[in-house]
Order: sequence, then structure tokens, then C-alpha cells
Amino acid sequence: MEFKLVKIGNQIWMADNLDVDTYRNGDPIPEVTDTDEWDRLTTGAWCYYNNDPENGKLYGKLYNWYALVDPRGLAPEGFRIAGDDDWKLLLQTVGGHLNAGAILKSTELWKAPNEGATNEAGFNAKPGGLCDDDCSFMDRGSIGYWWTPAEEGKKLAWSYIMEYDNAHVNRSYYEKKDGLSVRCVKV
Repeated sequence: MEFKLVKIGNQIWMADNLDVDTYRNGDPIPEVTDTDEWDRLTTGAWCYYNNDPENGKLYGKLYNWYALVDPRGLAPEGFRIAGDDDWKLLLQTVGGHLNAGAILKSTELWKAPNEGATNEAGFNAKPGGLCDDDCSFMDRGSIGYWWTPAEEGKKLAWSYIMEYDNAHVNRSYYEKKDGLSVRCVKV
């Protein structure tokens, strides 16, 4: 499987959101479209935004946090899930979190005004939205959310977000059951 890559500073990132349906060892990652089932999960799963495969072509898959940390490996061979240190270095490389969104966001798919977006770094950040713990979909076109493996207690984990109406990249936590986008870094 080939992935579009971009070198930013000394890091090589995937230039698109992750879009795999098997773990590194070949085991399938379940696609879950049922609201009740999604809410009960404590194991890895994915879905498309609004359960529509057409959204997957544009934004990739939304994964719950459990898929990230599954020992079978969500990141394809030769990659790792981007963690806090990866994101912090990326933001430092492009001049800090207050303006990083402008340099990292795609110039397409974002709701207006897509504040300052140039995609100068080629990162191609897309506003894939999220699937929350009860499988409600929100924020496609407005916000991009990307998981990290870092936990914040039993129910929460850290992510990085970009929004249509500013150029910031912020760190925030979400429920592990939520479905967010994922980016990988070459090892």
C-alpha cells in the first residue's frame, strides 16, 4: 500500500488522513455503523462520516481511540501513529500553534473563511469532523480532529484540532469512544 507523503522539517508525515481497514498484522478492523454498538465499544473500530463511503474518499476513516492502541498496530508498516511529541515538533517547525493551521490546512473542503489557509507545508489537513460516543456526526467541513495515543484518565485521550475560522492548532481531549481522524509519521 502506498501513501502520499510530505517532509516537514525532519519529519515525514502522511499527507492524508489514515484510511485503512486492517491492522498491520492483517486482522480486520470492524466497521461499526450501529449507534448502540459504537457506544459500547472498548475495542478498535472505524466508520465513515455519516456512514457514507463517499466521505471516506475525501476525509479518510474516523477511528475510535482503541484502534490506535491495539497491539496489532493501526499504523501501517514503517509508520507510527503521530503522538504528542510528533505534533509538538510539527507545530514548532511551522512557526507555532497560533499560525500553524494556515500552513497545514488544505485550501479545499473547509467552510469559509478557512482562515489563512495556504497548505504551504503540503500537510493537507482536512476537516473530517467526528463521530461522538453515541455515533452522532458533527463538524465535517468546520473542524479537523486527529487522535494521539496519549491518555487523559480512563475515558479521555488527547487530540489536535484545526478549525475553519482561525489559523490555530489546539490540543484538546475527547472521549476514547469518539471517532476522529488519524495521521501517521514515518519511522
